[in-house]
Amino acid sequence: MVQNRNIEVEERHTEKRSDSSLVASTFIKYAAYIVIFFGFLYFLVRYVFPMLS
Repeated sequence: MVQNRNIEVEERHTEKRSDSSLVASTFIKYAAYIVIFFGFLYFLVRYVFPMLS
């Protein structure tokens, strides 16, 4: 015997939001980290390593 089932399916449509200001601020933050890192490396190579040899 086959039973008829009344099943309601809920559909959800999600939109992926991209906040461009958040993306830009994150890019600026990591770009600043990279500039500081390479500045520190430049300082080491230019001033600290010549003093050691």
